[in-house]
Amino acid sequence: MLDLDPTTLGLEFGGGAIIGGLMGFAAKKIAKLIAVIIGVQLVIFRYLESQGILFVDWDALSRGLISTSERADASFLESIISTLSVGAGFTAGFLIGFKRG
Repeated sequence: MLDLDPTTLGLEFGGGAIIGGLMGFAAKKIAKLIAVIIGVQLVIFRYLESQGILFVDWDALSRGLISTSERADASFLESIISTLSVGAGFTAGFLIGFKRG
């Protein structure tokens, strides 16, 4: 029989939710900053490419991104399931923090 302590599970869930909320809030702020930096960088690349100063092989760049995503590890699901009590609270807090951030 499974021996679960509701107090411990509640503390793990609550702690995960608080940490997740803070991380979600920070992630949204950082994501906005990174999006601006990447956007400016792409505009600069396009300008330099149109002036003949720089050559960017966009096809090779996208092929590298696609091949990286095909090599994803299948054991990711197992690690998520093993940390479900903390992970559920963290995920809920992260989503709330990301939405409010």
